[in-house]
Amino acid sequence: MIKSMFRLGIILSLFASGACVALAVVYNITGPVIKTQEERALNAALKDIFPESDGYSDITKELSSPDPKIQILNAYAMTKGGSLLGVAVKASGPSYSANAVLLSGIKVDGTIKQVRVLQISDTPGLGANAANPGYYVDKAKKITFTGQFEGKKITDPFKVKEDVQAITASTITSRSLTAIVKVSADAASTYISQKGGAK
Repeated sequence: MIKSMFRLGIILSLFASGACVALAVVYNITGPVIKTQEERALNAALKDIFPESDGYSDITKELSSPDPKIQILNAYAMTKGGSLLGVAVKASGPSYSANAVLLSGIKVDGTIKQVRVLQISDTPGLGANAANPGYYVDKAKKITFTGQFEGKKITDPFKVKEDVQAITASTITSRSLTAIVKVSADAASTYISQKGGAK
């Protein structure tokens, strides 16, 4: 009985070791591929927001979030010919279902350039409309939820149902995403001010 249990333990240990080795091999093969794809996606998103930029530098460590619920994942100083054009901030914060991730571009003149929803898992047909390019908070002008932030001053209140139009029946999502944009704008503004940009 003891011998069979010992034998079974050895067999299970061998299987576990084999599984660990297999996982390590798979990670070593797929890890660099995944990282490359993430870098390409990031470069494409940054180029989409700042198409005139010819370079950027990682300034994530220089920015901080004033809201403990919202995390700045990455931040980049976007440049052209060595001159600062603005800052792109990738930030995550709680929304209706789970954390949402936005990429916000803030210009040196203190206005929002563009906002992109990178990740959201809120209710389809409601909060998820934040990422729907065919859903408009202003149907007459065909302005999307994120589109309404373009040209907005970072000194604005950023209050849903006041200076920010909400997604229909999705006030929580609207407030959550607006808070992420505001935190991103404030953090970028501090950096821009330090570099001699808009106050």
